[in-house]
Amino acid sequence: MSVDLNSDLGEGFGAYRMGDDAAMLEVVTSANIACGFHAGDPVIMRRTCALAAARGVRIGAHIAYRDPAGFGRRAMAVAPAELRDETLYQLGSLDAFARAAGERVRYVKPHGALYHAAAADRALADAIVAAMREFDPDLALLGPANTEMAFAADAAGTRFLGEGFADRAYTPDGLLAPRSQPGAVLTPDAALAQALSIARDGKAVTVDGDTVAVEAASICVHGDTPAAVEMARRIRTALDESRIPVRPFT
Repeated sequence: MSVDLNSDLGEGFGAYRMGDDAAMLEVVTSANIACGFHAGDPVIMRRTCALAAARGVRIGAHIAYRDPAGFGRRAMAVAPAELRDETLYQLGSLDAFARAAGERVRYVKPHGALYHAAAADRALADAIVAAMREFDPDLALLGPANTEMAFAADAAGTRFLGEGFADRAYTPDGLLAPRSQPGAVLTPDAALAQALSIARDGKAVTVDGDTVAVEAASICVHGDTPAAVEMARRIRTALDESRIPVRPFT
């Protein structure tokens, strides 16, 4: 049994920084790097790819709706054909910097509102998978298990990996609690307990105190969560002490 540890990185823009990417890349095994639509710019993309490659961290494209003002967390009406092209555009942009660093994009993880929309809407999930296959049929898709994203990937013959979240609360139906809901972002202690529960037992505690199954080959710690680096370090140490190997899924 092993698990991957991932984080959403490269989410600054220009002079604005979001989180401590360099420190987080010392802990995680996979980096979901913003591709310029919800955050990130060419300078940040190059720097983050170079840091990830130097540390042996796998690079994933953190695709998003074109919504920098809303940090990609606002619902948007984007036609599937347009989403396919925007996904392909983001993949090509990030892969250029990954290859300049001696690496390549190995997987895709949608961000924010797109993550939730593609999990529920098969047409959007199909559009993402179609762009992935056009770009590189060997790309893997990271997202919530047993959703339209997983079904679309399976139908197309694309490798799919389930993802769990250490720092976000779950609803009884296995979805993430809205960030507007109190307690949606977990404390460091609660995140540590949840990460271990997902890795060991495939379960997370819901907002109403029950448990829900979470199929996860990779566990995410958001780079913009308060004390994210310390949280990730504690989780990595606890996984090591529990003799659960932490290694990339790609």
